Amino acid sequence: MDFLLECVGFPPDRDERELVELVRRVGEPAAWRGRDGEHLSLRLAEGLELRFDREEEDGAWSLLPFFRENHRLRVAVESIGFVADSPFDAILVGWAAPPTPGAGAGGARPGEYLLTTWLTDARRLPRDIARGHVLAVSTAGFALDVQRVGPNLELADAADLERPRGARIEPLRAADAPEGCAEVSARVRELRHVRNAITGVPIDVLEVDAPGRPLHLFVSPWQLARDGLPAPRPGWRVEGTFLFLGRIAGGLPGPSRRARRAFG
Repeated sequence: MDFLLECVGFPPDRDERELVELVRRVGEPAAWRGRDGEHLSLRLAEGLELRFDREEEDGAWSLLPFFRENHRLRVAVESIGFVADSPFDAILVGWAAPPTPGAGAGGARPGEYLLTTWLTDARRLPRDIARGHVLAVSTAGFALDVQRVGPNLELADAADLERPRGARIEPLRAADAPEGCAEVSARVRELRHVRNAITGVPIDVLEVDAPGRPLHLFVSPWQLARDGLPAPRPGWRVEGTFLFLGRIAGGLPGPSRRARRAFG
């Protein structure tokens, strides 16, 4: 079983092919993806889904978790990379929580921290979106690896505590690092429990401090147990590597003047 799916209540020994067949049998078409039957979603719990994708009838399939985040985060675009083998996805890199119009820059950076996330509705994006354009995105992080969990002040570096909201969120820099991933060190504000409707396994929804608005993170209880880490709790800090998956929630540029003339 893919370890990302452990973050949403699927045990490591779950038969993944059986799960694929379940999603293909009862899943619903995923918005802004490809043709019916090749891009599906299955509700797992409040806000949580399992996504099935396959680009060709005989091609490889993938299963990924997805969280329908209700909060919007403003992001000033640095770059958008369209994915050659997945035309429905894009990699956004941008500055989260930029100044609001009229507020002034307030510093050398155009935002509080650099965010990277997969956007699963890339079909909505124009190909020529300008650098600095502010999008609203909804995104959540799923743990690739949790390194540390513990009391906030015992775990945090002093430099991290001096950052806005005491959070460190930094995209992976290595050339061979997976895209859409970041190192995160953040304090847990709130912990909510939901239950996977397929397995019955409880899932922890972690709300953590971050500038602009809190972020939601998901971790694998099996990874924590394997590595001898305690379960997160409110007021504690979580540190690890997370894959961010999300969608566009607003701020798309309007049609160009040329397009308005062409389409009335």
